[in-house]
Amino acid sequence: MSENTEQQMSLDEARKLLRSLYGENKKITDDSYDKALAVKCINGTFVGKKTDNVIAYRGIPFAGSQPVGDLRWKAPVDVIPDDGVYEAYYNAKSCYGNESLETGSLFYPSEECLYLNVWKADDKSEAKKPVMVWIHGGAYEAGGTVDPEFDCTSLLTENPDVIVVTVAYRLGIFGFFQLSQLPDGKDFPDAQNLGLLDQLKALKWVHENIAAFGGDPDNVTIWGESAGAGSVTLLPLLKGSQGYFKRVIAQSGSPALSRSMDEAIACTNEMMDILGCKTASDFLKVDAQKLFDASKAITLRMGPVRDGNWLPLEPWEAYANGAAKDIDFLLGCNKDEMNFFVVGFGVDNFIKWADGRIAGRLPQLSEDERAHVTGFMEDAKGEAYDSDSRVLSQIWFNSSCIRLSEEQTKAGGRVYTYYFTPEAAVPIMKCGHAIELPVVFNHMDNASDIGRAFDENFTKIMRGMWIRFAKTGNPSLTADISPDGKAYEWPLYDHEDKKVMVLDEFDVHPEKESDRKIVDWERIYPLTKYYWF
Repeated sequence: MSENTEQQMSLDEARKLLRSLYGENKKITDDSYDKALAVKCINGTFVGKKTDNVIAYRGIPFAGSQPVGDLRWKAPVDVIPDDGVYEAYYNAKSCYGNESLETGSLFYPSEECLYLNVWKADDKSEAKKPVMVWIHGGAYEAGGTVDPEFDCTSLLTENPDVIVVTVAYRLGIFGFFQLSQLPDGKDFPDAQNLGLLDQLKALKWVHENIAAFGGDPDNVTIWGESAGAGSVTLLPLLKGSQGYFKRVIAQSGSPALSRSMDEAIACTNEMMDILGCKTASDFLKVDAQKLFDASKAITLRMGPVRDGNWLPLEPWEAYANGAAKDIDFLLGCNKDEMNFFVVGFGVDNFIKWADGRIAGRLPQLSEDERAHVTGFMEDAKGEAYDSDSRVLSQIWFNSSCIRLSEEQTKAGGRVYTYYFTPEAAVPIMKCGHAIELPVVFNHMDNASDIGRAFDENFTKIMRGMWIRFAKTGNPSLTADISPDGKAYEWPLYDHEDKKVMVLDEFDVHPEKESDRKIVDWERIYPLTKYYWF
């Protein structure tokens, strides 16, 4: 059997699995449902399904209307009060997502996608539980709550004293499409940041309904990875958002993963050329699948827009000036972030893509800055992909992660910063982007991107820190609650020592950034001001 045949069989099996997780949640018109699994919310009573000791409520709508027809590229609206009883057995349809990224092609895509899932332990606790709201990654173009990696049964089995919500949001051209510059663009003032507004609407739903599930609406942590981490670091900058959460966990993402108005307009112009559209109304008439297919031309260039309306023109400045100083942060990055993309794209395709991306950015730099980039890349040479991988890891992830720690600390905010170092067994991957996801979701038995199991104590310690932060705002573990009986004191980031928690598989410990040399402070750190997404 050829390798391609085996890969296709594996893909077919994965597609079959994901498709089996979808279904149509129907209205319940009789009295036969299990009342113990029913939760009354503003927009209906939702009946979940129990697995072991965890109840999942899937496919709950968090908007009053789905963004279809004339509502495409319009802000989400509040849910409508409803006394009906509904199944919450199945994942809803997923937002259109780029199938070249993650597992987008395995999802069932639709514009009807504004739904969330709630996970809770089936216990008799009367105490209000901390809530963690997960926002998935995927470059703002892929992914979804149906991904088996984000099934929270194992996480809640181990940690029954929290509630987890997983949120969908509009992606790519449906969630981040700049239209306001077009002749009729005034009718679509929010189109460039709808994905963030969807997340905000979901957080409002959580705030108003999570108490019915046993959650504490005043103790909510928003939590994401990659584009999800970019999202949770931008959400605090949206007007009115901070009443819905008090903490942020950001894994490998920051405000650096955002676009300028000019960059967003350039993407729109390309789509106008491809589809022959001249107005927003023209785009509105295009079939969703055709629109999605055409948008592949601007892959990895879609995302939130620093529009001066919903988002500030300079998020770093907003953080430094205290825009989020009352929000606690836990954030960090992985040692070899971009190696994930080398593996995903293939070496030759990655080099071609990365060289083009870097070449497109160099003209905006000064002569000295260009020399810094080329000098860094020359020093980083090793394998053919290393110079590209390392410079983009620095700019997209490592330096921008530390910059967020710097700016938030400057404003008097509290930040706990980490550096994740375990390596995968998959060739080239090393400690690449996203390989910590199976750890935090307790899915180490199905970690195909890693190719091996991590030390069990280490994975429990890391999850324990995440849960502890959501509960208290401090991820430190005392000996009496630590999985291995050892205390782990996680210091706040400060400007003098710049200590980070090194999440080493066999040696979790705090260390000065300068000892690890996470950031090239002289050559690369200053370039984070350019938002190289």
